[in-house]
Amino acid sequence: MSLLGKVYDPTEIEDRWYDYWLKKNYFHAEADTGKVPYTIVIPPPNVTGMLTMGHVLNNTIQDILIRKARMEGKEACWIPGTDHASIATEAKVVKMLAEKGIRKEDLSRNEFLKHAWAWKEKYGGIIINQLKKLGCSCDWERERFTMDEGYSRAVLEAFVRLYHKGLIYRGHRLVNWCPVSRSAISDEEVIYREVQGNLWYFRYPLVGDEGYVIVATTRPETMLGDTAVAVHPGDDRYQHLIGKKVKLPLVGREIPIIADSFVDPEFGTGCVKVTPAHDPNDFALGEAHGLEFINIMNEDASLNGNVPAPYRGKSREAARKLVVKDLEALGLLEKTEPHIHKVGYSERGQVPIEYYISDQWYLKMRDLVRPALEAVHSGKIRFYPGHWVKTYNHWMENIKDWCISRQLWWGHRIPIWYCGGDGCEDVLVCAIERPEQCPVCGKSEKLYQDPDVLDTWASSWLWPFAVHSWPDDSPDLRFFYPTDALVTGPDIIFFWVARMIMAGYEFMGEPPFRDVYFTSILRDEGGRKFSKSLGNSPDPFDLFNEYGTDAVRFGIMLMAPQGLDVLFSKQRLEVGRNFMNKLWNAARFVQMNLEDGKLPERGWDRDLPTPERWILSRLHQTIRNVDRQLERYHFNEAAKVIYEFTWSDFCDWYIEIAKVRYYGDDPELADLARIIAVHVLKTILRLLHPYAPFITEELWSRFKYPEEKDLIVSPWPQYDGRQQDEEAEAEMKLLQEVVTAVRTIRSRMNVPPARKATMVVRGGESTGAFLARFEPIIHSLAGIETITTGEALEKPAHSATAVVRNMEIYIPLKGLIDLDLERRRLEKRKAELEGHLRTVEKKLGNENFLSRAPLAVVERERQKRADMSEELEKVVSNLEMLQ
Repeated sequence: MSLLGKVYDPTEIEDRWYDYWLKKNYFHAEADTGKVPYTIVIPPPNVTGMLTMGHVLNNTIQDILIRKARMEGKEACWIPGTDHASIATEAKVVKMLAEKGIRKEDLSRNEFLKHAWAWKEKYGGIIINQLKKLGCSCDWERERFTMDEGYSRAVLEAFVRLYHKGLIYRGHRLVNWCPVSRSAISDEEVIYREVQGNLWYFRYPLVGDEGYVIVATTRPETMLGDTAVAVHPGDDRYQHLIGKKVKLPLVGREIPIIADSFVDPEFGTGCVKVTPAHDPNDFALGEAHGLEFINIMNEDASLNGNVPAPYRGKSREAARKLVVKDLEALGLLEKTEPHIHKVGYSERGQVPIEYYISDQWYLKMRDLVRPALEAVHSGKIRFYPGHWVKTYNHWMENIKDWCISRQLWWGHRIPIWYCGGDGCEDVLVCAIERPEQCPVCGKSEKLYQDPDVLDTWASSWLWPFAVHSWPDDSPDLRFFYPTDALVTGPDIIFFWVARMIMAGYEFMGEPPFRDVYFTSILRDEGGRKFSKSLGNSPDPFDLFNEYGTDAVRFGIMLMAPQGLDVLFSKQRLEVGRNFMNKLWNAARFVQMNLEDGKLPERGWDRDLPTPERWILSRLHQTIRNVDRQLERYHFNEAAKVIYEFTWSDFCDWYIEIAKVRYYGDDPELADLARIIAVHVLKTILRLLHPYAPFITEELWSRFKYPEEKDLIVSPWPQYDGRQQDEEAEAEMKLLQEVVTAVRTIRSRMNVPPARKATMVVRGGESTGAFLARFEPIIHSLAGIETITTGEALEKPAHSATAVVRNMEIYIPLKGLIDLDLERRRLEKRKAELEGHLRTVEKKLGNENFLSRAPLAVVERERQKRADMSEELEKVVSNLEMLQ
């Protein structure tokens, strides 16, 4: 057995172990093996993506679940893949072509798609390789892409089935339009931002009458598409005008004044312009009152031929300025006011959306929603944390039909076919393959496919079963569906989670997963959400290089409580790195103290002393608690349980006791300590493996018996209630209190570590017997040379005192420290503290300071006072001991 290096170097082992696991095919799962299946499907990252800290958090959690299931003997299958991400990928390809001087408009659809596939092949696999670096134990043989041949067939099959069921229809409606991608986008892809704009007040002259009405708007350019002015029917100011007409300035169109209770009399003048083709509220008014719908925008949000010539071809912003200027010149600008309002931005395009009337494909949602709502309500699907149920229910109960078409080229092209032949204008056929002929004219040469593609989410909603070659009834589909757990962000609860549940019931007749764990939102230490635009998200690879991948995985789990945002801190990664080093050093110590470097015999057949019984009792409590926390999806709590047992119980206490055994004069006891230390260490490695796979597999390989498997497929530790030992725990607790009391005295009185102390204990017969049993351990751990016990012992002069239960412990200080020197040091420190406290008290007693200083500064001064007061108490107490 080669000796572990003095320093843990993660760079030396991470790639080596990952390649080894791949070579051994440990990540691969097979259907119908007789094992219980455990399946997770990865939320497919965009093919355009790069690894972020959000991915690190999400995929570490999935890896913890899948590695634990694998160790539990389940057929663990974690299916990876990437999403074609229509809008994002098309934008990347358009940008790449522009850099080469090629415009998308100058290419045919097929030419553009060739460029897109070439881009995907070159850049699309980056995030997959990054997930491997994170240690993700995905079944890479099952990797899917949402536009690969089999998956695309599933997407089109789903569309055809829904269409023939009457759930898909063509609608001429107002949609959210992204002028950058020139496509419809969903409500969930619109991000609202507060904008400091203006409220312009314009005069619209009355027809056939003197005077005018004043309307207020934040979008002057849209007035060119106005087809009415509306007032509230109960607004007395305008009763006499209802039914009359105004002449639309700049255009000359006469438009009616209508009454509708939707109008807010308090907004502006209470008189609003109505542009049915460019505002969702105005659209509803237009439908209710039979108004004309005039679209004044091109697909890029420039103004089209439906506006007067001076404004045609101008951008929204340029047209806005010109309209205001022209109305002012005509004396029709009443006034301008600053106005803060919310503007919808395209999440991908990062520009204000336009409300735009167009022909789109819609999916009826009402029938699909019912079983999905019931599944969560009945507990068939459980959300962690549970508060997301309310959000889910609210959205599902108020759901609108889903606009599933997008005006893009990259994506799944809608399987609708038209015929351009004479008399065939209204003919359409829904089919995956191109029809052989038109069902009306019988010809094929004029058949053409709908140019639109499906919304990206209209493919990924099939992910849990489409990854298994659905609609074919494959062994994989029967065995691995439904999946067990979904780990995802709450930001896509509507985009993806709800829709997957609907699809699961619609196409498979059962829910797609049992549990949904919503990850936390990552924020910087200032509370700001991680984002590219803020530049506040660290590069995971910089962190992997600085701390090691295991430390990053473990550290981010420590800081991610269920249901709360994560305040990211490098300090927690430091904790992770220190923990890995502590574990490495503990393993190295155990290894160095093996007889001839050989592993001890497994098991023990003798009664165990208290420390050994205690560490096994604590170990099995740890196993039970880790299981309990992971079952509740409390990943941070499970990590803390492992951390605290390993650091405190095992390293700080049992390893120190084992040293007494190893260096003592009882070889049998030393051998027993070796057996127990190896057993406990290896159980820690098994518990920690899902969190920190690389270091644990490396250490396991040094302590693995010939008949044992690699750690990744070794059995998960089982809790054994028979190992619970209350007597041993009570005895060890008392021993720890005694040792800690002495250590505290030594620390407070600045006793040099190498100097042995005398310990005098006043207590009864049982006290003497207890201390005698553990005398070698107390000598070593507390730095004690001799222990004297008795019921009537007097306190020695110049002794420090501690009380533990029914024991009075005295540590004579003479000879341990220079009493005069220590007294002078303490008196000096006492004077310093008293002076500092007077200054702080004076500051905190000053009302001027309290009222003017920032709250954080005042709190800092109060904390300073509390800390100094506590230290002063200890200094005074120590001085009294020296009297």
